[in-house]
Amino acid sequence: MIMRKRFLCILFILCFGFVMGCLQLGLRASPSLFQNFASSIFEECDTELARNSIPANLKLLEGLLKSDPHNPKILTTLAMGFAGYSLLFVEPSEPERASDLYLRARAYGIRALGPKGELLTEAEARGDDLKTALSAIGMENFEALFWATLSLTGWINLNLDKPAALGELGGAQMCLKRLVEMQPDYLYGLPHILMGVSLSARPPLLGGDVEGARFHFEQALKLSNRKFFLAQYYFARYYAVRVQDRALFTSLLQEIAHGNPEALKDVCLINRIMQQRALELEKKADDLFI
Repeated sequence: MIMRKRFLCILFILCFGFVMGCLQLGLRASPSLFQNFASSIFEECDTELARNSIPANLKLLEGLLKSDPHNPKILTTLAMGFAGYSLLFVEPSEPERASDLYLRARAYGIRALGPKGELLTEAEARGDDLKTALSAIGMENFEALFWATLSLTGWINLNLDKPAALGELGGAQMCLKRLVEMQPDYLYGLPHILMGVSLSARPPLLGGDVEGARFHFEQALKLSNRKFFLAQYYFARYYAVRVQDRALFTSLLQEIAHGNPEALKDVCLINRIMQQRALELEKKADDLFI
Protein backbone atom coordinates (compact mmCIF):
# COMPACT_ATOMS: atom_id res chain seq x y z
CA MET A 1 0.00 0.00 0.00
CA ILE A 2 2.85 2.38 0.88
CA MET A 3 4.65 1.50 -2.34
CA ARG A 4 1.46 2.13 -4.30
CA LYS A 5 1.03 5.58 -2.76
CA ARG A 6 4.63 6.45 -3.54
CA PHE A 7 4.19 5.27 -7.10
CA LEU A 8 1.03 7.37 -7.58
CA CYS A 9 2.76 10.39 -6.04
CA ILE A 10 5.74 10.04 -8.37
CA LEU A 11 3.42 9.51 -11.35
CA PHE A 12 1.47 12.67 -10.46
CA ILE A 13 4.67 14.73 -10.18
CA LEU A 14 5.91 13.43 -13.53
CA CYS A 15 2.57 14.13 -15.23
CA PHE A 16 2.32 17.57 -13.69
CA GLY A 17 5.85 18.40 -14.78
CA PHE A 18 5.06 17.15 -18.30
CA VAL A 19 1.89 19.27 -18.50
CA MET A 20 3.71 22.37 -17.21
CA GLY A 21 6.53 21.77 -19.67
CA CYS A 22 4.04 21.50 -22.54
CA LEU A 23 2.31 24.66 -21.36
CA GLN A 24 5.61 26.52 -21.33
CA LEU A 25 6.39 25.30 -24.83
CA GLY A 26 2.94 26.37 -25.98
CA LEU A 27 3.31 29.82 -24.51
CA ARG A 28 6.75 30.26 -26.05
CA ALA A 29 5.48 29.06 -29.44
CA SER A 30 2.56 31.51 -29.50
CA PRO A 31 4.05 35.03 -29.17
CA SER A 32 1.23 36.47 -31.29
CA LEU A 33 -1.19 35.60 -28.46
CA PHE A 34 0.23 38.38 -26.31
CA GLN A 35 0.55 40.83 -29.19
CA ASN A 36 -3.12 40.25 -29.96
CA PHE A 37 -4.01 40.87 -26.32
CA ALA A 38 -2.17 44.20 -26.41
CA SER A 39 -3.86 45.18 -29.66
CA SER A 40 -7.32 44.27 -28.39
CA ILE A 41 -6.95 46.60 -25.41
CA PHE A 42 -6.25 49.79 -27.33
CA GLU A 43 -8.57 48.95 -30.24
CA GLU A 44 -11.64 48.72 -27.98
CA CYS A 45 -13.81 51.81 -28.57
CA ASP A 46 -16.26 51.05 -25.75
CA THR A 47 -14.54 52.56 -22.71
CA GLU A 48 -16.75 50.81 -20.13
CA LEU A 49 -16.22 47.42 -21.74
CA ALA A 50 -12.47 48.02 -21.62
CA ARG A 51 -12.57 49.25 -18.02
CA ASN A 52 -14.44 46.12 -16.89
CA SER A 53 -12.53 43.53 -18.91
CA ILE A 54 -8.88 44.59 -18.59
CA PRO A 55 -8.41 43.62 -14.90
CA ALA A 56 -9.66 40.06 -15.48
CA ASN A 57 -7.39 39.65 -18.48
CA LEU A 58 -4.42 40.92 -16.49
CA LYS A 59 -5.09 38.38 -13.74
CA LEU A 60 -5.33 35.66 -16.39
CA LEU A 61 -1.92 36.72 -17.71
CA GLU A 62 -0.48 36.65 -14.20
CA GLY A 63 -1.76 33.08 -13.92
CA LEU A 64 -0.03 32.14 -17.17
CA LEU A 65 3.14 33.78 -15.92
CA LYS A 66 3.27 31.32 -13.01
CA SER A 67 3.65 28.57 -15.61
CA ASP A 68 6.49 30.38 -17.39
CA PRO A 69 7.86 33.04 -15.01
CA HIS A 70 10.65 34.22 -17.30
CA ASN A 71 8.60 34.58 -20.49
CA PRO A 72 9.51 38.06 -21.80
CA LYS A 73 6.34 38.34 -23.91
CA ILE A 74 4.05 37.76 -20.93
CA LEU A 75 6.12 40.09 -18.75
CA THR A 76 6.10 42.86 -21.36
CA THR A 77 2.36 42.47 -21.95
CA LEU A 78 1.73 42.71 -18.21
CA ALA A 79 3.88 45.85 -18.01
CA MET A 80 1.86 47.37 -20.85
CA GLY A 81 -1.47 46.24 -19.41
CA PHE A 82 -0.98 47.53 -15.88
CA ALA A 83 0.58 50.79 -17.11
CA GLY A 84 -2.20 51.40 -19.63
CA TYR A 85 -4.94 50.52 -17.16
CA SER A 86 -3.47 52.86 -14.56
CA LEU A 87 -3.00 55.71 -17.04
CA LEU A 88 -6.44 55.46 -18.64
CA PHE A 89 -8.73 54.40 -15.81
CA VAL A 90 -7.14 54.80 -12.38
CA GLU A 91 -4.87 57.85 -12.26
CA PRO A 92 -7.52 60.63 -12.45
CA SER A 93 -9.60 59.40 -9.51
CA GLU A 94 -7.28 57.16 -7.46
CA PRO A 95 -3.72 58.52 -7.62
CA GLU A 96 -2.42 56.39 -4.74
CA ARG A 97 -3.71 53.20 -6.32
CA ALA A 98 -2.33 54.35 -9.67
CA SER A 99 1.09 54.80 -8.06
CA ASP A 100 1.04 51.20 -6.87
CA LEU A 101 -0.05 49.93 -10.28
CA TYR A 102 2.69 51.90 -12.01
CA LEU A 103 5.29 50.31 -9.74
CA ARG A 104 3.79 46.89 -10.49
CA ALA A 105 3.96 47.57 -14.22
CA ARG A 106 7.53 48.79 -13.96
CA ALA A 107 8.58 45.67 -12.07
CA TYR A 108 7.21 43.51 -14.89
CA GLY A 109 9.01 45.61 -17.49
CA ILE A 110 12.31 45.32 -15.63
CA ARG A 111 11.86 41.55 -15.35
CA ALA A 112 11.16 41.35 -19.09
CA LEU A 113 14.56 42.93 -19.72
CA GLY A 114 16.26 40.06 -17.90
CA PRO A 115 19.86 40.65 -16.80
CA LYS A 116 19.82 44.00 -18.61
CA GLY A 117 16.95 45.07 -16.39
CA GLU A 118 18.92 44.18 -13.29
CA LEU A 119 21.77 46.35 -14.50
CA LEU A 120 19.29 49.15 -15.10
CA THR A 121 17.99 49.16 -11.54
CA GLU A 122 21.46 48.84 -10.04
CA ALA A 123 22.72 51.74 -12.15
CA GLU A 124 20.04 54.25 -11.13
CA ALA A 125 21.34 57.62 -9.90
CA ARG A 126 24.78 56.90 -11.40
CA GLY A 127 24.72 58.67 -14.74
CA ASP A 128 27.59 57.02 -16.62
CA ASP A 129 26.68 53.51 -15.47
CA LEU A 130 23.04 54.04 -16.38
CA LYS A 131 23.98 55.33 -19.83
CA THR A 132 26.10 52.22 -20.41
CA ALA A 133 23.27 49.94 -19.26
CA LEU A 134 20.78 51.67 -21.55
CA SER A 135 23.08 51.51 -24.56
CA ALA A 136 23.19 47.72 -24.16
CA ILE A 137 19.42 47.47 -24.65
CA GLY A 138 18.54 46.70 -28.27
CA MET A 139 15.35 46.86 -30.29
CA GLU A 140 14.32 43.36 -29.19
CA ASN A 141 13.83 44.83 -25.70
CA PHE A 142 12.41 48.19 -26.75
CA GLU A 143 8.82 47.56 -25.63
CA ALA A 144 9.89 46.26 -22.22
CA LEU A 145 12.03 49.36 -21.69
CA PHE A 146 9.26 51.60 -22.99
CA TRP A 147 6.54 50.36 -20.62
CA ALA A 148 8.94 50.25 -17.69
CA THR A 149 9.87 53.88 -18.40
CA LEU A 150 6.28 55.02 -18.90
CA SER A 151 5.41 53.42 -15.57
CA LEU A 152 8.33 55.11 -13.84
CA THR A 153 7.49 58.55 -15.24
CA GLY A 154 3.81 58.06 -14.35
CA TRP A 155 4.78 57.22 -10.78
CA ILE A 156 7.15 60.22 -10.59
CA ASN A 157 4.49 62.65 -11.82
CA LEU A 158 2.13 61.44 -9.08
CA ASN A 159 4.77 61.72 -6.36
CA LEU A 160 6.76 64.87 -7.07
CA ASP A 161 6.28 65.90 -3.44
CA LYS A 162 8.33 62.89 -2.30
CA PRO A 163 12.17 62.83 -2.18
CA ALA A 164 12.19 59.28 -3.61
CA ALA A 165 10.45 60.47 -6.78
CA LEU A 166 12.80 63.43 -7.17
CA GLY A 167 15.71 61.02 -6.87
CA GLU A 168 14.41 59.07 -9.88
CA LEU A 169 14.15 62.09 -12.19
CA GLY A 170 17.64 61.84 -13.67
CA GLY A 171 17.36 58.15 -14.43
CA ALA A 172 13.90 58.52 -15.93
CA GLN A 173 15.11 61.31 -18.20
CA MET A 174 17.97 59.15 -19.49
CA CYS A 175 15.53 56.31 -20.19
CA LEU A 176 13.29 58.69 -22.13
CA LYS A 177 16.22 59.92 -24.22
CA ARG A 178 17.11 56.35 -25.07
CA LEU A 179 13.54 55.61 -26.16
CA VAL A 180 13.46 58.65 -28.44
CA GLU A 181 16.77 57.56 -29.95
CA MET A 182 15.60 54.00 -30.53
CA GLN A 183 12.07 54.39 -31.93
CA PRO A 184 10.57 57.89 -31.73
CA ASP A 185 7.53 56.92 -33.85
CA TYR A 186 6.38 54.08 -31.55
CA LEU A 187 2.61 54.32 -30.96
CA TYR A 188 2.30 57.51 -33.00
CA GLY A 189 5.16 59.30 -31.27
CA LEU A 190 4.42 58.30 -27.68
CA PRO A 191 8.13 58.54 -26.72
CA HIS A 192 8.02 62.19 -27.83
CA ILE A 193 4.84 62.74 -25.79
CA LEU A 194 6.43 61.30 -22.66
CA MET A 195 9.48 63.48 -23.16
CA GLY A 196 7.27 66.54 -23.65
CA VAL A 197 5.43 65.79 -20.41
CA SER A 198 8.69 65.27 -18.54
CA LEU A 199 10.23 68.54 -19.73
CA SER A 200 7.14 70.68 -19.19
CA ALA A 201 5.99 69.18 -15.88
CA ARG A 202 9.22 70.07 -14.06
CA PRO A 203 10.63 73.50 -13.17
CA PRO A 204 13.98 74.49 -14.74
CA LEU A 205 15.84 73.74 -11.50
CA LEU A 206 14.76 70.09 -11.84
CA GLY A 207 15.59 69.81 -15.54
CA GLY A 208 12.46 71.35 -17.05
CA ASP A 209 12.70 72.87 -20.52
CA VAL A 210 9.52 74.31 -22.04
CA GLU A 211 11.01 74.92 -25.48
CA GLY A 212 12.27 71.37 -25.63
CA ALA A 213 8.85 70.17 -24.48
CA ARG A 214 7.09 72.05 -27.27
CA PHE A 215 9.43 70.51 -29.85
CA HIS A 216 8.63 66.98 -28.69
CA PHE A 217 4.87 67.56 -28.59
CA GLU A 218 4.94 69.00 -32.11
CA GLN A 219 6.94 66.01 -33.33
CA ALA A 220 4.30 63.68 -31.91
CA LEU A 221 1.51 65.64 -33.61
CA LYS A 222 3.31 65.30 -36.94
CA LEU A 223 3.86 61.56 -36.53
CA SER A 224 0.15 60.92 -35.92
CA ASN A 225 -1.07 63.53 -38.40
CA ARG A 226 -2.80 65.06 -35.35
CA LYS A 227 -5.05 61.99 -35.00
CA PHE A 228 -3.65 60.64 -31.72
CA PHE A 229 -5.40 62.77 -29.10
CA LEU A 230 -2.99 61.90 -26.29
CA ALA A 231 -0.54 64.36 -27.87
CA GLN A 232 -2.99 67.28 -27.88
CA TYR A 233 -4.25 66.48 -24.39
CA TYR A 234 -0.85 66.41 -22.71
CA PHE A 235 0.35 69.34 -24.81
CA ALA A 236 -2.54 71.35 -23.36
CA ARG A 237 -2.41 69.96 -19.83
CA TYR A 238 1.32 70.35 -19.27
CA TYR A 239 2.90 72.74 -21.77
CA ALA A 240 0.08 75.25 -22.37
CA VAL A 241 -0.64 75.52 -18.65
CA ARG A 242 3.06 75.83 -17.77
CA VAL A 243 3.61 78.75 -20.20
CA GLN A 244 0.10 80.15 -19.53
CA ASP A 245 -0.95 80.05 -23.19
CA ARG A 246 -4.72 79.85 -22.86
CA ALA A 247 -5.35 80.25 -26.59
CA LEU A 248 -3.19 77.19 -27.34
CA PHE A 249 -4.85 75.31 -24.47
CA THR A 250 -8.33 75.96 -25.84
CA SER A 251 -7.34 75.23 -29.43
CA LEU A 252 -5.83 71.84 -28.56
CA LEU A 253 -8.80 70.74 -26.47
CA GLN A 254 -11.28 71.84 -29.13
CA GLU A 255 -9.31 69.88 -31.69
CA ILE A 256 -9.79 66.77 -29.54
CA ALA A 257 -13.49 67.49 -28.95
CA HIS A 258 -14.22 67.77 -32.68
CA GLY A 259 -11.92 64.98 -33.81
CA ASN A 260 -12.86 61.44 -34.81
CA PRO A 261 -11.57 58.96 -32.19
CA GLU A 262 -11.89 56.10 -34.67
CA ALA A 263 -9.57 57.72 -37.21
CA LEU A 264 -6.82 55.56 -35.75
CA LYS A 265 -8.48 52.20 -35.10
CA ASP A 266 -5.59 50.76 -33.09
CA VAL A 267 -5.77 53.50 -30.43
CA CYS A 268 -9.52 54.13 -30.41
CA LEU A 269 -9.77 53.51 -26.67
CA ILE A 270 -7.10 56.09 -25.86
CA ASN A 271 -8.69 58.65 -28.17
CA ARG A 272 -12.15 58.23 -26.65
CA ILE A 273 -10.83 58.61 -23.12
CA MET A 274 -8.84 61.68 -24.11
CA GLN A 275 -12.03 63.19 -25.53
CA GLN A 276 -13.74 62.69 -22.18
CA ARG A 277 -10.80 64.15 -20.27
CA ALA A 278 -10.50 67.11 -22.63
CA LEU A 279 -14.05 68.20 -21.76
CA GLU A 280 -13.25 67.93 -18.04
CA LEU A 281 -9.97 69.80 -18.39
CA GLU A 282 -11.54 72.65 -20.37
CA LYS A 283 -13.98 73.26 -17.49
CA LYS A 284 -10.99 73.92 -15.21
CA ALA A 285 -9.49 76.62 -17.44
CA ASP A 286 -10.36 79.52 -15.13
CA ASP A 287 -8.50 77.83 -12.30
CA LEU A 288 -5.48 76.96 -14.43
CA PHE A 289 -4.88 80.38 -15.99
CA ILE A 290 -4.20 83.63 -14.22
